Amino acid sequence: MERVTQLASERPVVIFSRSTCGICHAIKTLLCDFGVNPAVHELDEIPRGREIEQALSRLGSPTLPAVFIGGELVGGANEVMSLHLNRSLIPMLRRAGALWV
Repeated sequence: MERVTQLASERPVVIFSRSTCGICHAIKTLLCDFGVNPAVHELDEIPRGREIEQALSRLGSPTLPAVFIGGELVGGANEVMSLHLNRSLIPMLRRAGALWV
């Protein structure tokens, strides 16, 4: 869990993902299209990725992607899309320092 906390606070936006996951790709694309430069950790490509995935599940994110904004767990694709659709995502990204405009 400590490793997840450390990784989640390395940038304003951090995404834990799987390289073969289409939904993960969609969320990464959405955030990058806004101009965000997230730290992306592909758990199927890094050592101990399975342990990190289990720790994320214990934190409350049972599926990938797991998105952290400002060091706080936002959730997965459903939560990110809900924030986007109710126009809360961009202000949250600005407050975290992930967007300048």
